[in-house]
Amino acid sequence: MTKKERFAFVLHYFEEHAPNAETELIYDNPYQLLVAVILSAQCTDKRVNMTTPAIFEKYPDVYALSKATFDELFPYIRSISYPNNKTRHLIGMANMVVDNFNGEIPATVAELITLPGVGRKTANVITSVVHQQPNMAVDTHVFRVSARIGLTTNAKTPLQTEQQLLQYIPKEKVHIAHHWLILHGRYICVARTPKCGECGLRKVCKYYQQVISKQQ
Repeated sequence: MTKKERFAFVLHYFEEHAPNAETELIYDNPYQLLVAVILSAQCTDKRVNMTTPAIFEKYPDVYALSKATFDELFPYIRSISYPNNKTRHLIGMANMVVDNFNGEIPATVAELITLPGVGRKTANVITSVVHQQPNMAVDTHVFRVSARIGLTTNAKTPLQTEQQLLQYIPKEKVHIAHHWLILHGRYICVARTPKCGECGLRKVCKYYQQVISKQQ
């Protein structure tokens, strides 16, 4: 099977079984999504969703957040991983959005990555989710699933994974393919013991063919 054929099978499978895949972070606007994504680094979406309602009530927009002090914001983030850094990042992000972007969340990767706490992955999430730009955010799930299935070959970094995926995924499908791969990794192709028996991609999955099938 060629890589092109493998991609075609995987994309067709997800189109049939998860046509409406989307982020599990709860948000109402770009500001809320950016806050949630910054908080989600090395933290579960479930925990973030438990935390953000109180933040958004206290700080309903980027202007309100820009006026927060560390001591005021920190208690809302205490239960999130790396709360000290994320508190500083959120305040710094809000101030820069107000000062440099007139209070509007930037809509390009190049602009977003200038904000505190925003790396390439976060910028790709914002631009793909909000604006459906063909940007592939690579987190641990996307990195793992892509390598296991065989969508990527010897990709050593998230950027290499991103570049290889973009070679074969049609631009109009990139924004949803990001969610397909994340959700597959979160619920089926889990890190320690992938649920291969429940997976509809066994037929084309290199990991299943090379490891699991030989154990049976």
